[in-house]
This record gives sequence, C-alpha cells and structure tokens, in this order.
Amino acid sequence: MDLRLLAEGPSFRLVPASVHGILWLQTHFESEHWELLADGNVIVNRADAETLLLDASAAGLNLNPLPSLSPTHHA
Repeated sequence: MDLRLLAEGPSFRLVPASVHGILWLQTHFESEHWELLADGNVIVNRADAETLLLDASAAGLNLNPLPSLSPTHHA
C-alpha cells in the first residue's frame, strides 16, 4: 500500500503509506504542503480524491480500494 484515501464524511483524508507514496505526493504538491501531506493531515473532496486515485494508479502506486469512490446514483 502506497497511498490511502480514508473516508471522512463526504471527504477523504490522504495518507501516505510508503516512501513511494510520499515521493509521488512530493511530485504533485508544492513543498509548503509536504509536511501536512506526510503527516496525513490533508483532506480532499470526492472529485479530487477520484482524480488522485486515477493519477496515482496510472503511476503504478498501490492504493486502497474505496467502494465509496464508485459512481453512485441518487434518486
């Protein structure tokens, strides 16, 4: 596991779980955010979580599967 997206209400906490996850985050975020990212103190909305999941997966990172990120239909 390299990155985890943990559900927190309608948002997701981004938690790096390996050196690969931290390095990937450093290539995608500005240096002033690295400490918050490394400590798992960043929360993103659903759309951003989906984008991060797709991008990190395409880069070869191992991520936790999140059924809550699947498209849902609301009546």
